[in-house]
Amino acid sequence: MSARKTALFSAIATAILASTSLQAAEALKEVGKGEGQLDIIAWPGYIERGESDKNYDWVTQFEKDTGCKVNVKTAATSDEMVSLMAKGGYDLVTASGDASLRLIYGKRVQPINPDLIPNLKNLDPRLKDAPWFNVQGKQYGTPYQWGPNLLMYNTKLFKQAPDSWSAVFEAQQLADGKANKGRVQAYDGPIYIADAALYLKSAKPELGIQDPYQLTEEQYTAVLDLLRKQHSLVHRYWHDATVQMSDFKNEGVAASSTWGYMANTLKAEGQPVDTVIPKEGVTGWADTTMLHAEAKHPSCAYKWMNWSLEPKVQGDVSAWFGALPAVPAGCKASALLGAEGCTTNGYEQFEKIAFWKTPQAEGGKYVPYSRWTQDYIAIMGGR
Repeated sequence: MSARKTALFSAIATAILASTSLQAAEALKEVGKGEGQLDIIAWPGYIERGESDKNYDWVTQFEKDTGCKVNVKTAATSDEMVSLMAKGGYDLVTASGDASLRLIYGKRVQPINPDLIPNLKNLDPRLKDAPWFNVQGKQYGTPYQWGPNLLMYNTKLFKQAPDSWSAVFEAQQLADGKANKGRVQAYDGPIYIADAALYLKSAKPELGIQDPYQLTEEQYTAVLDLLRKQHSLVHRYWHDATVQMSDFKNEGVAASSTWGYMANTLKAEGQPVDTVIPKEGVTGWADTTMLHAEAKHPSCAYKWMNWSLEPKVQGDVSAWFGALPAVPAGCKASALLGAEGCTTNGYEQFEKIAFWKTPQAEGGKYVPYSRWTQDYIAIMGGR
């Protein structure tokens, strides 16, 4: 999607978010036999049928049990997901917190009937009432996975593990005696502004940043200044998991924000990488499986939402993606995840994560997401 279209759609969505009185459609009353098909928009690695690794397959059994053929469209960013849902033709989306409210207030998704999803009883209490999918007394979807945006670094280029996001935001020398210029990456998405804000919250306490998603004009200006300075250090603004992994292997990238999926894959291949949660903390994502307002296969969609909350499915997804299950029992239900998998992936770090959410103006107090979108596009372009 072009930068112009991204900015336009985000501006429209944010205007809707700020001004529309939400009048949602009625949730489904009962789950039928199933329509034979299910079309899902998902993050890469989220819905596997054993094609990448035969051990990771939580689709085949679902299809056998329900007769619902699963079709997956992968999306690399939240803005892409919002755009695809606006076009229609899909039943479900695994939306992160920076997209979910735009989808809800934009009336692209519908509330669910929790009574039709028995496995919701297994849900992590920390996620039960989360504001990114509970609005005006209605529940929009079922939690899927969550996790931190980690700092990944090349262990050969750092004498010791970096303890700060300054590794990607500030110019410095690396262990090979060369500068980090051209050897760090930044995320290709406006929500990355929050990562810079989180760093400045600690690095420049005089700015008074409390919430990295609620920035006053003064705070926002300081964050943009940091991101413009970072531009000269950036090798690539990443959004494609495969490309990021290739860059660490082949392009000499030294440090970047990342997800557990990429870090775990590179480690499994024997690459010299590791991850840390820096002293400033981390942003993170908590994804929700949300039902399109005009879903053509609602019964299959409900069956999938319930299936996705099975403890073993949750554990297997966490093992593959390097994430955390929305169902605590998933920590012990998957041989692939292992007994310590949840601990390794950061299960106890929940309270330290500033989870993605859509920035809102709140009557002009803070800079809205439409501005984040326009300004970050300019920054990536060197302006």
